[in-house]
Amino acid sequence: MEARSTLVAPPEDGADFIVVANRLPVDRDTSGETPSWRTSPGGLVTGVAPVMQTHKGAWIGWAGVADEEFDPFDIDGMHLVPVPLSSEEVRRYYEGFSNATLWPLYHDVIVPPEFHRTWWNSYRTVNRRFAEAVARTASEGATVWVHDYQLQLVPYLLRGMRPDVRIGFFNHIPFPPWEIFAQLPWRAQILRGLLGADLIGFQRPADAQNFRRAVRICLGLPSSGNLVKIPAAEDPASELGDTTTITRTAEASAFPISIDTEHLAQLARDPQICARAKEIRAELGNPETILLGVDRMDYTKGIRHRLKAYGELFNDGVLDPGTVTLVQIATPSRERIDQYQQIRTDVELAVGRINGEYSGMGHPVIHYFHHSYPRDEMTALYIAADVMLVTALRDGMNLVAKEYVACQTDDDGVLVLSEFAGAAEQLTQAVMVNPHDISGLKSRIAAAVTMDPGEKRARMRAMRESLAEEDVRAWSDAFLTRLQQTDRAGQAEAAALMRTDQHPTDADAQPDSAPGYSSPEDIDITALAAADRLLVGLDFDGVIAPLVDNPMDAAPLPASAAAAEALAADPNTVVGYISGRNLSVLKQLSNAPEGAIFIGSHGVESDFSAIGGEDIGAVDGRRSGGNPAAGTYASGPSNDEQALLDELDAAFTDIRTRTPEEGHGLLRIERKPLGRTFHTRGCSDNRTAFYATELEALAKRLGQLRFLTGHEMFEFALRHQTKGNGLERMIRQTGATAALYIGDDRTDEDAFKKLRTYPEDFPRLSIKVGPAGTAAEVRLQSPDDVAVFLGRLAAARAGR
Repeated sequence: MEARSTLVAPPEDGADFIVVANRLPVDRDTSGETPSWRTSPGGLVTGVAPVMQTHKGAWIGWAGVADEEFDPFDIDGMHLVPVPLSSEEVRRYYEGFSNATLWPLYHDVIVPPEFHRTWWNSYRTVNRRFAEAVARTASEGATVWVHDYQLQLVPYLLRGMRPDVRIGFFNHIPFPPWEIFAQLPWRAQILRGLLGADLIGFQRPADAQNFRRAVRICLGLPSSGNLVKIPAAEDPASELGDTTTITRTAEASAFPISIDTEHLAQLARDPQICARAKEIRAELGNPETILLGVDRMDYTKGIRHRLKAYGELFNDGVLDPGTVTLVQIATPSRERIDQYQQIRTDVELAVGRINGEYSGMGHPVIHYFHHSYPRDEMTALYIAADVMLVTALRDGMNLVAKEYVACQTDDDGVLVLSEFAGAAEQLTQAVMVNPHDISGLKSRIAAAVTMDPGEKRARMRAMRESLAEEDVRAWSDAFLTRLQQTDRAGQAEAAALMRTDQHPTDADAQPDSAPGYSSPEDIDITALAAADRLLVGLDFDGVIAPLVDNPMDAAPLPASAAAAEALAADPNTVVGYISGRNLSVLKQLSNAPEGAIFIGSHGVESDFSAIGGEDIGAVDGRRSGGNPAAGTYASGPSNDEQALLDELDAAFTDIRTRTPEEGHGLLRIERKPLGRTFHTRGCSDNRTAFYATELEALAKRLGQLRFLTGHEMFEFALRHQTKGNGLERMIRQTGATAALYIGDDRTDEDAFKKLRTYPEDFPRLSIKVGPAGTAAEVRLQSPDDVAVFLGRLAAARAGR
């Protein structure tokens, strides 16, 4: 453990909001007579600049110049506080421990990490220097946001110096599984360093889960959901020094970073940049297809794999050297490190070999550039490119993929995206690839080159719509909002954890962004209690029934069943169940009260007969006049639909038989009247990833089916319905004047979003159970909390 730090008094004129990163957002310009600074804008600057400008902000980091010290200065509305580094510290702390130890370790050991005590000692020294700079700069009660793997000890050190500040940390790169992280000799110190933060952000849910698991195994600290309990002995701000008193909690959650989507879209519409894009195509010989790769020269980016697949496509005769060219930009990076020198050599040899074998006179099949380009030129390249290749072997996010999508304002272009990049979890309509599978990579590149224009537009439009909502400002807002909530939420969670001896693991959890957990006793139910006619919409699994290994063993908690019975006893309250289960199984397991209504198969099946509505049936969206919520009913699949179900059954059987029984876990196929669900509960991570790839390909081949992904399940539906459509039908059929919906899964997000569309004079409440990002207004932790909440609501309705 790092030595406890000496308390530092807040300065009289300190900063209220501080960003801490290895580098300041500036470069030293020595081209003129007098050296000056120029800003080097990036995604992080865009995300935090508005906060720095509306608060008294400061940015603390290294100026990029070794062996020199600089006074704090202001530029472009930002107050910058330089932290000095010597040449030896740059070699040991930055090039050594940060980039030859942590970087390869955190990226799946693609190259072996090096472990040197002198590097570690330098890392500790520099982290302490950064923490001291923050302690001297932050005002009392300031918010401090520390960034990335170079500064993982800063939160712990800073908390010891300044326990009054609120500390957030964001890790921009992956966090490895324990089996890899355990190699690090200083693993406990790194974990304790990060736990000094109130909120620790990661790019992907899996990264946050890896961190929490490492904390449990290495430090023995229990976690509940996304929260880790910090005993006094582990808290640098505590004087108690014991291992039983809980002083606070730290939250580890996913907050995937994004880009300035609107700014890039504006650049992509700029007439001069559009003209430059046409010039680029002309300069390249106006080929039919331009492929583009934009990467740092780094062994994690999969450039060698990309070039190998590309060259073989010419050798196989799939691509025509006269009509296709690849522009590969590989910007210089960490050139004094041996592995980076080797990757450059390998890439340039491959480029030379492929060009030598397949290029024509004046028509190289690869245009290779080992330097960076200004933003306007990069935008023009994005516009000019027909296919973007992102083949990272492991990447925290990969913002290049998002930048390419943002620049496709005509909804043109195809993104080929590695499933090992964090961006794959948001840009799900990209052509996904496993870059280690060269044959699969080749087939996906070929498919991208020949893709139908209609499919290209549909895929790109969906990705651009997603990015429009999830830009870099939304990312920073989500993180900082959650950071401001951590104190209150953490205190409540700590009190709850101290009342129980149970320390649930989070093997199945996915971290959330906001809102934080609420107590079921604290949720405002005034409007729902007073409503003239209330619809209570409930998901089944994970909401009123705890998740179990065997789905047919699921049963509602007795308290939830009693509350539902009490609610249904009120003539002006209707209880409705909305589930992914098929209708007959849902009715069998739900122990529903008399008068309940049902939506099954994620909105496809329904039974409103208890209220005199439509009889049991299945929604036929083809007969709805374009309004899924107004669909009429058909008892079963048509002949064409049955043929599709038969094809699904055969495909599922084939996919399953191509993998050995070992690793199947509780794999099963659920046959619904109008769809099929592939359940992967208990399967290994690698097996689940394989099934996801195969089923996604199947969904694209059978394009008329709706493909859903949820908690350990993949569903194909014949008719395009959602839980949101189902909730809307329930509201209409019941004549409800207010509505509640409680769900726990990704498929419930449609219902949460649907409720948001109702006017302000329509009382409604959406509740998410458990972790993961959500559109719901309120979050409860477990089905037990749901039971308490429903009991409160039933009592309030009865007492009107």
